[in-house]
Amino acid sequence: MLTPVRHLLVAPLCVCVLLPACGDDGGNAGTDGDTAGTSEATSDGGSDGTATDDPTTGAGPTTDDGPTPTTGDPTTGDPTTSDPTDGTTDGATDGTTGDPPPSPWDGEPLPDAPPGEWTWVDFPDALCRDGSSTGIGVRRGTGDGLVIYFQGGGACFNALTCAQNPSSFDGGDFDGSNNGIFDPGPQNPVGDWTHIFVPYCTGDVHAGDRPDQMSEAGIQQFVGFRNVAAYLERIVPTFTGVGHVLVTGESAGGFGAAFNYDRIADAFPGSTVTLLDDSGPPLGFEVAPLCLQQKWSDLWGFDDTIPAGCQDCFPSQGGGIVNIGAYIAQKHADQHLALISSTGDSVIRFFFGFGADDCTALLPNTPQPAFEAALIDARDNYYNEPAGVWGTFFVDNSDQHTFLSSSLYTAKVGDTPLIDWVADLIAGHAVHVGP
Repeated sequence: MLTPVRHLLVAPLCVCVLLPACGDDGGNAGTDGDTAGTSEATSDGGSDGTATDDPTTGAGPTTDDGPTPTTGDPTTGDPTTSDPTDGTTDGATDGTTGDPPPSPWDGEPLPDAPPGEWTWVDFPDALCRDGSSTGIGVRRGTGDGLVIYFQGGGACFNALTCAQNPSSFDGGDFDGSNNGIFDPGPQNPVGDWTHIFVPYCTGDVHAGDRPDQMSEAGIQQFVGFRNVAAYLERIVPTFTGVGHVLVTGESAGGFGAAFNYDRIADAFPGSTVTLLDDSGPPLGFEVAPLCLQQKWSDLWGFDDTIPAGCQDCFPSQGGGIVNIGAYIAQKHADQHLALISSTGDSVIRFFFGFGADDCTALLPNTPQPAFEAALIDARDNYYNEPAGVWGTFFVDNSDQHTFLSSSLYTAKVGDTPLIDWVADLIAGHAVHVGP
């Protein structure tokens, strides 16, 4: 059942002093003295250090159980046998009618609701890492577009990070935002689209498939990737024939958008499907060493969630996550993909810093020059072919973390406002802006 959500109540979601990939921001682009983790977005898109622009905070509504999703095999996360959108059936027919086979995403469509009103839909079979159930927020729009937004909020891979990462999220935690990328106004190129809010409570950057996994924080349900399959089971049949899908997210949600992009693009074969990753950059071993990526893979189950065709992506085979950018660009060369980052993102630098000294760093912090060099290397050597598929927006001389909630209408690189760059991306023009 849908539960209507009243207007936004802005309140802090999490403490971000040492919170990697938290989804907060460190001040407007180019603002001296503001650093990620100490200044958070206000509801009007500013930054005063007192509240976040997280769309989930506040007392939230009470909820009733909605229809239990029909999850089927897609929830296993197995890219070789259970993921129905791994590209192996693209263009296939049933051999008799010449029509493509029916979509494997065939669950109960989401309940209808008035345009412009946020609602919460329970998914009893979608779990947070503490084993409690979660769901999604939905705001119907009037335009021919669908935004699938992945929330940020840290990660859980050691005692420190797990202690700072939310382990549950239900309808009582949700109160939909109308700020930033959710702004329904005409200045937002996706303002009149339908928005899906995917909460983050699995600690695995929305990319895990390890139920009942032992960790330093005890038994955890690292099932973010499996949850997304449950959501797609109902989202896809609800929006069959949609013209344009924007897959986006901030911080841990930016990583989640990139990791889930391939199967979402496959799930909407007749649509334009654009990726906009805000501050979740898959980078190379120079700043995200193999030992760290292997730790994430072992704990969260990357072997079962990274697209099977991206052989260079698997840490267990010596590959790295930076290669996912090249893989999805080659496979989806008719689409457009983009990454936003500051060149000194202090939160992601902390996040990657756990890989220093062969993953023994006591004070994790990736040096800013190394992080910037890794961003440039990814842009020039991994996010570069085919030409025109990838775009990047790199804010120089800034350590800000995330932009879409806090600085969509204020950030600028040179003479290019971020909102204009995003509008161009939605219109089909991906370009590189920044150093």
